[in-house]
Amino acid sequence: MAAEMPVRCSVIVESRPSALGPSCREILAALEAKGFTPDDIFAVHLALEEAFLNAVKHGNRMDPTKKVVIDYTVDQEKIEICMTDEGPGFDPRRIPDPRVGENLYRPEGRGLLLIRAYMHNVEYSERGNSLRMVRCKSQPVPKG
Repeated sequence: MAAEMPVRCSVIVESRPSALGPSCREILAALEAKGFTPDDIFAVHLALEEAFLNAVKHGNRMDPTKKVVIDYTVDQEKIEICMTDEGPGFDPRRIPDPRVGENLYRPEGRGLLLIRAYMHNVEYSERGNSLRMVRCKSQPVPKG
């Protein structure tokens, strides 16, 4: 019965690219415990790292005095992650598609593209400093 209870957690992480490690391991362990597939775990891991690096680099502008708040819930069907930085925010619609024209040679926008590709639902707050992303559990591949 305990396995059916959702895992809910809120963590405050230092605004350093390397600070995500312990929280990331906890989130991925919760996914594994809830029976998420390796593909799901990979997708969440990639999106989580991209979102965190964007929060640190672009949101908090590499300011080590700022923090990133990560709230997450893992249940039997999905994971929901909300990540908020202390930056001024941005409008994700203004980030050019990195797959088009001259944007192919620019470094920006790839993280957002990956997050959208690997998560099933991605929403930004009106201010643009908070991201909510959801990944639904894939059906396991039958063995044999």
